Amino acid sequence: MAERPLARTVASRQRLARVMRLGDRNNPKSWTPALVAGPNDPEMPISLTPFLSSRESESLPASITIATRGNLCFPFDAEDEWSATEGLILPPSLSESDSGQFSTGNQLLIVTWQSMHHDEKLKDPKLEPSMVCLADSVQLAHNRGLLIEALYTLRTRFPNSLLWAPGIGGPDNCALLSWLGVDLFDLARSRRACSMGIILTEEGPRIPEHTMDESHDMETQIEAWKRAIGATRSAIRDGSLRELAERQSLSSPKSVERLRRHDAMMSQFDGGKAGLARVVGHERRLRCHTFQSRDDPLIQDWRARVADFHIPPEHQRDLLVLLPCSAVKPYRTSQSHRRFMTAIPSNAAHQVIVTAPLGLVPRELEEIWPAANYDIPVTGDWDIDELSVISGMLDRLNSRVGYSRIINHSGLEVNIEGIEVIDTRKGDSAGSNEALNRLKEAVVQAESDLGLDNLKKSKNTLSQLRALSRFQHGTDAWLDGAKVRGRPPIFTLMRDGEQIAMWNPRLGRFAFSKACLPNLLEVDALPIVELNPKSEWRGDLFSTNVISADSTIRIGDEVLVMQAGELVGSARSEAAGWEWPNGAGRLAKSQHRL
Repeated sequence: MAERPLARTVASRQRLARVMRLGDRNNPKSWTPALVAGPNDPEMPISLTPFLSSRESESLPASITIATRGNLCFPFDAEDEWSATEGLILPPSLSESDSGQFSTGNQLLIVTWQSMHHDEKLKDPKLEPSMVCLADSVQLAHNRGLLIEALYTLRTRFPNSLLWAPGIGGPDNCALLSWLGVDLFDLARSRRACSMGIILTEEGPRIPEHTMDESHDMETQIEAWKRAIGATRSAIRDGSLRELAERQSLSSPKSVERLRRHDAMMSQFDGGKAGLARVVGHERRLRCHTFQSRDDPLIQDWRARVADFHIPPEHQRDLLVLLPCSAVKPYRTSQSHRRFMTAIPSNAAHQVIVTAPLGLVPRELEEIWPAANYDIPVTGDWDIDELSVISGMLDRLNSRVGYSRIINHSGLEVNIEGIEVIDTRKGDSAGSNEALNRLKEAVVQAESDLGLDNLKKSKNTLSQLRALSRFQHGTDAWLDGAKVRGRPPIFTLMRDGEQIAMWNPRLGRFAFSKACLPNLLEVDALPIVELNPKSEWRGDLFSTNVISADSTIRIGDEVLVMQAGELVGSARSEAAGWEWPNGAGRLAKSQHRL
């Protein structure tokens, strides 16, 4: 009987990590992240351990069999088995050598560092296994950077498959490995800990405490796994996996190294490949509580885009006003920033907030992710790295915009060659009457000296929204001829008496109307996905009806839906570019149909 594919669908996503329902999506038997049990492991619930593995090595090449512990394959009438031969596994150091003997299997695919370099069948687009096993995970874990590269390559090459990295997972690193893309773990390290009289806990290995009658038996080891996997699933669901992974990484130098190498690699990719979100609700918090948070590719992406890409509103490119941040987000709702904005009488001043870890937040971008969502511990002090980031971003931003004058109310020392910098703090607090008076006087004087154009409120709002559109969508051409209606914070955008979009800061995005879609296509404002020309589009977007998609798509992006060369509607992406078009579960939620 032919091997049946695993029924799985994505319940929650965060970057490379997923909670996936296994079995009937309406009545799943288990979820990921999860454990793969060995033949001698204790009995565990299927919700924790949906698979059982066995290895046959009496004949070469050895083979691995995976058995489902429930009815997880459609039509959910029996348990299933998948088998695969291992092939010849060479050390990672021999990656240039071609063994010529690679894994054979259908629903179970066994790969190694060497086969990833030489096995041509891995390039076959029709290859979609239910499970991918990285057989030499342990060896790769001891070679600097190789494990990180292998996991990312497999995760993005097989977005629909469960990824198992045998022998390296434990309660102390399952959140971190999930962050790196791993779906399945095993008890190998816990068995070793048990044999050595050690408990492998969420915080790392330790000796049992005799005063608490602690045991190092497998029951205790499994309880640690239950807590760790439960915390990991919960963190993926509520978007806090990064924080959990950072805390876990501190359990060992190797884990710290892996997170840092992963951050460095992902920061080189665009947002779609890195799995970054463009839009999230204001309910989601980005907690930047550790130094490691600064290396988050999301933070690096923001810094690069503000410093090297963002163009301020046209009438705000002469005068830059630097302001301190506030704990309340968006800043404009805080008491301190209300006083700052009252003290700045001209809308021709480009207000930019100085903050860590984002560096700089232009006022027109303060309502979008992650500027509206981050939390940091406030000490009142700046370290040398933070100061270096801010200084570098200011230099790069100014080199593109070309400000004529800078009014510095941030409290930081700012020096940019060739530009007059006016310090309005002079050692006083930012909210003191003396400092605010100096701020007001400096802005009024600059407005006179530079001949600044103080626009009408509606034109100023439109100019800010155009700048925001350039940042989010790479263009503001769709706003040509538009007018702004409404009162802050919600604005309606009209053209020729017809609504084309709405801006709601609670959503942190433009809500486009159906009438606006052709114009968005014309000016290349949104990513494009192509539907199968033979399918009838009735619901949301799945791998079953999508044949291609822009690889730069970020979670939260509005995408234009094409079919047979015609624009047929729009949808909002729930998956980043690396999952399109073959990812499991819903890829985008339908919005408009033409």
